[in-house]
Amino acid sequence: MCELLAMSANVPTDICFSFSGLMQRGGNTGPHKDGWGITFYEGKGCRSFKDPLPSANSPIAKLVTEYPIKSELVVCHIRQANSGAVCLENTHPFIRPISGKNWTYAHNGQLANFKEKLVLKHNWPIGTTDSEHAYCWLLDQLEEKQQADGKPLCLKDLASFIAQRASEINRLGVFNLLLSDGDYLLCYCANNLHYITRRAPFGKASLIDAEVVVDFQQETTEHDIVTVIATQPLTDDESWHKLNPGQWLVFHHGELVEQGQEQVLQD
Repeated sequence: MCELLAMSANVPTDICFSFSGLMQRGGNTGPHKDGWGITFYEGKGCRSFKDPLPSANSPIAKLVTEYPIKSELVVCHIRQANSGAVCLENTHPFIRPISGKNWTYAHNGQLANFKEKLVLKHNWPIGTTDSEHAYCWLLDQLEEKQQADGKPLCLKDLASFIAQRASEINRLGVFNLLLSDGDYLLCYCANNLHYITRRAPFGKASLIDAEVVVDFQQETTEHDIVTVIATQPLTDDESWHKLNPGQWLVFHHGELVEQGQEQVLQD
């Protein structure tokens, strides 16, 4: 399956360290060789880099590791294709403008019979993946919910609603989710998702997939808060938290602000 990576921070922060480890799993230390993508939020805008080449061999991925783009929120994905061809339009993350914000989505897992079970009405995919189809279905559900209520949902209700729908999608296979509007980051766990929050006092960390060590104390201030979410831990000398199946979390500026637990549904 694919692997996910995201960051939420209270100050503009680069993700070079974590991304350097993840990119090695794209065709070197891991089998996720069917493309990769990363989105950085900057104010109301966002910039994305995508490539259908393996991230371990991608010149664009190498550029990202050497170009310290500062961002408070980042979403990243490396792909192991199971639905749809290996091409640029099928490469995550997928971005859609909604209510004046750029929403970024990435999925890890595999869905069966998704076209029959997730019937689309308003939003349509550009590519041919189960992931993008599920995203369009989520957007359909959200639009219909807000129209029925006559007003936008508050953060807790919005996150809970999306998590409930994610649990429905998960009945078709495996559906680990990252979703962000540039301010908040929602994570839904089907089976594998981990996170770590780094804050003062900072220490050193070593990547699992590359011979890279960083001393965060030299790169941060005592006020910095940085949370990293990944399918599997990226370092071997830190304590990562593993989410439970059906658990969802919302981060804002590096802090956990909402959470809940959905029942893991099975057909």
